[in-house]
Amino acid sequence: MYLPRGLLAQLYQNLTRRNHASSPQVLLLVALEPDALCACRILTALLRRDYIPHKIQPIAGYNDLSRAAEDIVRPMRTQEGGSGGLVVCLGVGGMVDLEETLGMDVDENGEGGPGGVEVWVLDARRPWNLSNVFGAPGFQDADTGEFARKQPGVEKGQILRNYESGRGGIIVFDDGDIEEGLEAEREAYCALADMPEVGEGIDSDDDSDDPEEGAPPSGQVPKKRKSWGEDDESEGEESDDERPHQRRRSNSGGSIPSSPERRPARHGLMSTAAGLGGSSDFSRSDSRSRSNSPTIAMPQEKTVKSLRKQLLAMRNKHTATLDKYYELGASYSEPVASLVYSLASELGREDNDLLWNAIVGVSSLELYGRTGSGVGLNPLSAAGGSAGWNGDRGERIRSVFRDEVRRLNPIDLRDISRDIGMGDSTGVIPTTARSATDTSIRLSPEPRFLLLRHWSLYDSMLHSPYLSARLHIWSDAGRRRLDKLLAKMGVSLTQCKQQYTHMDMELKRGLRERLLKFAPQYGLDGLVPPPPRTGDMKDGWGFVRCWGWKACLSAIDAGVILGAILEVGDAKSLNQSSFDSSNFVSAADRSEMVNGNDANSEDMLHDAQEHITARFWTAYDALSDIDLLRDHITTAQHLHRAILRTGTTLIEKKQIRHLRSFRMAVVREGPDVQLFTHPGALTKLALWIAEAIVELNGTKGKNKGSELVMAGLDETRGLYVVVGLGGGGATETAKERKTKREERRKEREKKKLAKEREREKKRQARIQRNLAAGLEEDEVEDETEEEDSESEASDAEDDEQQTRGFGKNRFGLAFQEVVRETQARVRMDSFEACVIEIRKEDLSGFLERLSMKTVVG
Repeated sequence: MYLPRGLLAQLYQNLTRRNHASSPQVLLLVALEPDALCACRILTALLRRDYIPHKIQPIAGYNDLSRAAEDIVRPMRTQEGGSGGLVVCLGVGGMVDLEETLGMDVDENGEGGPGGVEVWVLDARRPWNLSNVFGAPGFQDADTGEFARKQPGVEKGQILRNYESGRGGIIVFDDGDIEEGLEAEREAYCALADMPEVGEGIDSDDDSDDPEEGAPPSGQVPKKRKSWGEDDESEGEESDDERPHQRRRSNSGGSIPSSPERRPARHGLMSTAAGLGGSSDFSRSDSRSRSNSPTIAMPQEKTVKSLRKQLLAMRNKHTATLDKYYELGASYSEPVASLVYSLASELGREDNDLLWNAIVGVSSLELYGRTGSGVGLNPLSAAGGSAGWNGDRGERIRSVFRDEVRRLNPIDLRDISRDIGMGDSTGVIPTTARSATDTSIRLSPEPRFLLLRHWSLYDSMLHSPYLSARLHIWSDAGRRRLDKLLAKMGVSLTQCKQQYTHMDMELKRGLRERLLKFAPQYGLDGLVPPPPRTGDMKDGWGFVRCWGWKACLSAIDAGVILGAILEVGDAKSLNQSSFDSSNFVSAADRSEMVNGNDANSEDMLHDAQEHITARFWTAYDALSDIDLLRDHITTAQHLHRAILRTGTTLIEKKQIRHLRSFRMAVVREGPDVQLFTHPGALTKLALWIAEAIVELNGTKGKNKGSELVMAGLDETRGLYVVVGLGGGGATETAKERKTKREERRKEREKKKLAKEREREKKRQARIQRNLAAGLEEDEVEDETEEEDSESEASDAEDDEQQTRGFGKNRFGLAFQEVVRETQARVRMDSFEACVIEIRKEDLSGFLERLSMKTVVG
């Protein structure tokens, strides 16, 4: 079932009304990523305000999810002696059938079911598993005691206002995409769910078409329904052209077609023809027709075979619709933190802390390349700041947050004069609070630098992925370009290599204006946001929050630090030359490899869980503890130094190879090799390399040159962690894509007008020919209209592909295809479909076969 966005508050209010002293705890299953972590912070704040007990369980992957289902969720069911309850999945499980995964499905005997357990699913990953979205759980009718599938208050999977929660089942929170974009899939799913079973007990070669012999009135034989993916072509493979006409016996002893054409009897005309000496052949023909046909043509019932064939055709059509949806490829929709903040806003509970958590969660998606085209390069933008993330939709979300910042953080009249000199109004990048008690959120023209307030200006520019790629910072010539840019700006190396907060005040105040003046000379048009266009419009501006004199952090900086905590671990265990290997025990150590025989010891399982839990709680606490967050700035700096160092090595040694469908790079040696066994850190390195590749090679060919497979060697476990980046539209801005769509639309209209003129010319020529021959004007439309309608339908389908499936990351689908073909020992435990783990010796063959697949939709 899915919950429309307008009913978010209603469902939560139902929860508060049901809550009492003996209510079971709400279980929160939270993915190990900044977006889900921030959403968890917002939701737990709401639950605490309503005195609702809750428990948080970090989930690293599908293996963790299965373990939580076995140990925590299933005992909650009434069938297991539990009292039901609520499970909230934040960034978890949207792409799998949660009824089956959590053990809430119904078996063949009608046993099982949710057992009073209700699951709320909030996930930004797409595609949805449509069983979660449109499926409805079975329940026991209180009056009749019978098992039913249709719940009151639910229509075709959509929850209505009269829905009463508490019965259990899967509820997906809709961010608007389901109602707007999945209407065809909804109709197909519901049609398949309501479709009668296709009988296998009917012999396809049986000549008997009597619907009353051996079949129910529906023409079906009861049987267990097969899954939609099973092949049923054998049941209906014989077409009408290949099969002889079915005949049946008439009362006169002759045979007639099963679907005879009715011919009106004209007895008066025939008698007249015979009386006037008409042809005897005509009379004999009429007599023969009367003897072999019924006197009155009775309406023919559809035979069992025709009904069955029609049913199979409908089922295949609906199944194809669902398959097409699943084959679009991976993508990302609205962040989970933004959706949970919408819930808080509807409840009237928003404040600065919740708003800040939502902003950090949304900003973090940019760091991991999570866009509307899946995991890949963010669309390039000349608007500066983070304006390019996720196209128009991302900008609309940020625009809403800017309005919220203005509403919740009004500027005091006493601070206006201060802001004129060093605040937002002049475009100066703020680095300090207004007072010792200032914890407000402000808008700031953030440049695309990294940890600017906590590094030197030189280091911040050096480690910026955006600037590094465009200046070729991995080479000596690139370093000289950076030095020259700083020299043109009038910033000495002495000034730019000291802590940014200690730089000369005049240089800091004029930094943005100097960047706007000189950056375009080096192709850095989007380095900083442009000045406000009209009024108070600040497109591309970022968000900054201060905690008195303690610290001042941008939302991007906070996302970088949270990610580093989750990917690297505790900063106290770091030293500048290497990392403690125990810090990198990952979720993959807790189960066997697929098709492999590596069972981990109990000690390894225990240590792995402890490390993952410790990282999660450190990041969770850091969201509300500025001292803890500030302590881990060094962790983030170390991670990004390693990314620059490793990426530079790969480019200088020419270790990036170009295969048929993508480029490939492998990290198998160096001081930081163990660091990139974490999928998050490896993804950041891959994004850095991908930007460099696009800048080096341009955007050649259909795939724009941004498809990259990155592998990191984990020698201790004898495997590679593999990440696939893709997205054919990744190097285009939303404005460019919109312009191309508009050009295609105009081109179609131009062709349509040309065809209409040609058709009118042919029609006039045909009329003139008819008039010259003495015939009447021929007003019959020619066949070009049908051709035009087919052409328009084809164009509309092309546009749908451009908006829905074009350019999406299909590495997850390609990985599965190659595994089936090669039997490689691969483990897919990550919630990211484009992240896998593969045995060391299987990598080369796997990549060779993968290069023949389509990795971008």
